[in-house]
Amino acid sequence: MHSDTVGGETRIAILVDNEAGAGLEAEHGFSLWLETDGRRILFDTGQGGVLLVNAPILGIDPTRADHLVLSHGHYDHSGGLASLLQQGHGCTLHCHPGVVSPRYSIRNRTAKSLQMPSKALAALERFPLGQLRWVQQPVQLGATVGLTGPIGRETIFEDAGGPFFLDRAGHRPDPVDDDLALWVRSRDGLIVCVGCAHAGLINTLRQVQRLNGGMRIQAVIGGFHLLNANVERLEQTIDALHRLAPDLIVPCHCTGEAAVEALRRAFGKRCRPGMAGMICRFEAAGQ
Repeated sequence: MHSDTVGGETRIAILVDNEAGAGLEAEHGFSLWLETDGRRILFDTGQGGVLLVNAPILGIDPTRADHLVLSHGHYDHSGGLASLLQQGHGCTLHCHPGVVSPRYSIRNRTAKSLQMPSKALAALERFPLGQLRWVQQPVQLGATVGLTGPIGRETIFEDAGGPFFLDRAGHRPDPVDDDLALWVRSRDGLIVCVGCAHAGLINTLRQVQRLNGGMRIQAVIGGFHLLNANVERLEQTIDALHRLAPDLIVPCHCTGEAAVEALRRAFGKRCRPGMAGMICRFEAAGQ
């Protein structure tokens, strides 16, 4: 895969995931590389251990990104920011102001920090203000690509996906309000890229459709954060996906083994579990 967009298609490569193809490294994290609409976009950076290892193997130079998007501020999506920016960059960085918030998961009365690592926070603080865009509403990155901005929470069966809090004592629940997704209009519908879908996968897909005049969903790629989902949530998610009828579902990262298996049973060959090294190609809009 080359680092220049070839006319007539959108190409998406998974750079970081919990699973990896031959010759690549895996980590608990997520990162995508997109070439679309004449733009190079890096979507999330993983924890930081494998992004700069896997990318060159795939023929990708992430420092050449025109846009860098953080889907939310958790460490496994933002941790690679510091090492990436140390390599040099000319990108515009897009993220919600909430990415810098302290946040925790609490299980068995034990708090674990999930926030952006200190080195990444320092890199963000040093980032040129003229190239930083705080995303608090939908944003167009080009004629056929954009960001959702904060995602409305409408479904009754979806939640943030875990015991998340804004304080170590667990007094303030964290709805992960900084969660956002990226969409691309292709010839056959909308391609939706999600980091963890903490706003809910169906909430996210519906918002993308609203932003694009009700256009159909062609594909959804990323972490669906269904690893803690109960049977009812899984069933209602699958029912809603059946109504949306995407051609391609690529569950990655935090989707969870049980959820991936349920999606494979429900959608057959349309569900292709992701891993670092997977490349998806789509015909560009208007082709």
